[in-house]
Amino acid sequence: MTNWIQEARRLFDYTRSLRRDFHRHPELGFQEVRTAGIVARELTALGLEVSTGIAETGVVALIEGALPGPVVLLRFDMDALPIEEQTGAEYASRTPGVMHACGHDGHTAIGLTVARLLAAHSEDLSGTIKLVFQPAEEGLGGAARMVAEGVLQNPRPDFSLALHLWNERPLGWLGVGAGPVMAAADAFSVHLAGKGGHGALPHQANDPVVAAAQVISALQSIVSRNVDPLDTAVVSVTSVHGGSAFNIIPPAVDLQGTIRTFAPATRQLVLRRFDEIVTATAEALGCTAQVNLQDATPAVINDSGVAGRVQRVAAALFPEAELDRHFQTMGSEDMSLMMQDIPGCYFMVGSADPARGLDAKHHHPEFDFDEEALPRAAALMAAAAVEMLCS
Repeated sequence: MTNWIQEARRLFDYTRSLRRDFHRHPELGFQEVRTAGIVARELTALGLEVSTGIAETGVVALIEGALPGPVVLLRFDMDALPIEEQTGAEYASRTPGVMHACGHDGHTAIGLTVARLLAAHSEDLSGTIKLVFQPAEEGLGGAARMVAEGVLQNPRPDFSLALHLWNERPLGWLGVGAGPVMAAADAFSVHLAGKGGHGALPHQANDPVVAAAQVISALQSIVSRNVDPLDTAVVSVTSVHGGSAFNIIPPAVDLQGTIRTFAPATRQLVLRRFDEIVTATAEALGCTAQVNLQDATPAVINDSGVAGRVQRVAAALFPEAELDRHFQTMGSEDMSLMMQDIPGCYFMVGSADPARGLDAKHHHPEFDFDEEALPRAAALMAAAAVEMLCS
């Protein structure tokens, strides 16, 4: 029986070296040229069939087992974020204004380590591993592009797996839930148009700043008063822009933000009430509202059968771990677009170490994680992939 933890630890120097290299040289979505080049080089060196240039910079490779069997897709995201790094780490970003603040550098390194682990055991595999290195996960539509360009065909996967290093929880924790585990995400923008004027003569204006304040406050009633208390939703206004001087009432104010839900019916309710509240509040204050709602990603829904098998693998591989079988987060992930058609499991691997100051949250300029999570994640992904080939 393969000791996946032991084998992953033997490759720890390789994994860590890759991760730090990717971290030093982060690339934004659809710009992961250097990263994709390294991925393709490493996969080609394993003798795999490699395809590049999918959705601009995506890379796909196949590990063919000695015997026929199912096709299991393993997805790893590669893109960084437009954030100025403040970690002070030796391997900190060398690209001004860009950093790996969500762990995708680790995911890419884990993916290449998993490729090494599984390729070394290809003679023992029954089926095919389809490795997918995806660009532009951070809200730029990378998964949608890859799906549109045929990543779920030739061969079509029977199952799918993906993971995320999770700095919300410490090293030693694992999150493997069934059903909805990550939320559907909608983005919104609202243009509130009024009548500008002098700040000392507000009666001569229709103030969109006041309308914006009332809209922001009223929107909070959707979750507190429209959504079933046993259900879950988030409405967050995250950007407010309007005005240019202390004594001028501007003619317009723009709002942006996000809506997160799990259930489709709840999503429709929230979207309907959002439009009603914004439109009516603006009208009551003498303004007009232009509402734009953009569907970003559906919810990530883990197939109960696949999740159950990954849970069993995780419990056997890490009997000492805190295994959360009911994990959920209001964060979103475009892996959901691949999992809509392919039953799968998206799981989390705890990566924080508060004692070492490695517990900054995702998308924070001080984000970094405990690299001991890398071999744990690689071992679990490899073991779960082999388990899914045993169908």
